[in-house]
Amino acid sequence: MENTITEMQRVLDSQKKHFIKEGSPSIKLRVDRLNRLKLLIMDNRYDLVDALNEDYGNRSKNTSIMTDAYSVIPDINNAIKNIKQWTKPKKRLSNFPFGLLGAKSYVRHEPLGTVGMISPWNFPVNLTFKPLAAIFAAGNQVMHKPSELTPLTASLIKELCDKTYDENEFATFLGGPEVGEAFTKLHFDHLLYTGSGNIGKHVMQSASQNLVPVTLELGGKSPVVIGKSADMKVSAKRIMFGKTLNAGQICLAPDYVIVHKDKKEEFILEVENAVKDFYPSIKDNDDYSSIINERHFNRINSLIQDAKEKGAHINEINPSNEDFSQQQFYKIPPTIVTDTSDDMKIMNEEIFGPVLPVIEFDDLDDALSTINSKDRPLGLYYFGTDKSEESQIMNKTSSGGVTINNVVGHIQQKDLPFGGVGPSGMGRYQSYDGFKNFSNPRAFYKDVGFKFDKLFDGIRPPYTKSIESLLKSLLK
Repeated sequence: MENTITEMQRVLDSQKKHFIKEGSPSIKLRVDRLNRLKLLIMDNRYDLVDALNEDYGNRSKNTSIMTDAYSVIPDINNAIKNIKQWTKPKKRLSNFPFGLLGAKSYVRHEPLGTVGMISPWNFPVNLTFKPLAAIFAAGNQVMHKPSELTPLTASLIKELCDKTYDENEFATFLGGPEVGEAFTKLHFDHLLYTGSGNIGKHVMQSASQNLVPVTLELGGKSPVVIGKSADMKVSAKRIMFGKTLNAGQICLAPDYVIVHKDKKEEFILEVENAVKDFYPSIKDNDDYSSIINERHFNRINSLIQDAKEKGAHINEINPSNEDFSQQQFYKIPPTIVTDTSDDMKIMNEEIFGPVLPVIEFDDLDDALSTINSKDRPLGLYYFGTDKSEESQIMNKTSSGGVTINNVVGHIQQKDLPFGGVGPSGMGRYQSYDGFKNFSNPRAFYKDVGFKFDKLFDGIRPPYTKSIESLLKSLLK
């Protein structure tokens, strides 16, 4: 491990020296880096999918090809298409009367330098390369620490990136928690961390020792509100697709549903029908992903057990009545939990699995009160056609992003920013907002010409009278 830590510091020093020597990379070089990234993903997509499947034990290959390969390409293409516009200096107004006399103000977005990136295990390819599109577009160099929980995928990413990029462009470091901790203490120019809120606190604390600015994408309990006007069959299909994708191991997965009491039973029936349609069997179904490891498997089951012991009703949706007590992989069937109470762990911790509490509401204020009693989430979802209801929910809640009449949809839009608010994260990546997030908005001001220098006499000593009247005139 000492060798890895020494190597990390060496590469960081090298990248910083390279940045000072070469300056801001040209548009041509940035586009080249992005094109190399696109080729890396598409040329090696099947190898990446196989590595993910091995790391999970069983991970749907169709899910992987969709989420960890093809879904990244629009972000890269969007950056390539818009990079010239994004990097153009943006004119700003100069103070009166200097702007009238030739003074110029503008902002130019410049690279920060070296961005440290810590990516997670749930979408290790996507959540490495998706933010990388904005980081490269902004002209930065990168040092990357992938998750040790997906070791084969991490090793393959390192192998491919080492072949594709010079170490002064992109360098990957493998290792466990000790390497990760050392990584967060390096003097980067920016640090991006994607993962749990508990670890995020430590990352932020470590980065603060060097005053390294951070972007944190942390997740949380993303709620779904289903109004009476919603189509229950369609809503159930869309919600359960998002909830069972990667077995619910998604930072934006719907964490709990609040449905109008008149529609609760219909919704649960449609959830059961949707799961049966998606997964006629589960145990040996390659379309249904495993939980990443035994520790997380036990954690999710302990949430179910705690809820059961405290009076919740547990509805395990098991279409083929399979026995999951003995299985090759760590699979948990889609599970609906009702009759919940606030003291249950499942209502206070992010679930990160295929378990969905369903709560009923009569008055919308009760639903809003439930949402606002918890930390502000990464995503919020509303199903329905009632514009008044939709408006109230949007105006009286806060979240990182919103999808209406679906779940997880806003992160898929290539021109929308992505990130959290409060405990669900800070900072944004994707598209122009990501480009700005990983840039220094450097302010430039070019003052009036030398022939207008007498304009400043009124504010320069020696002072023979008060200059307040002059200052007031400039404020008009």
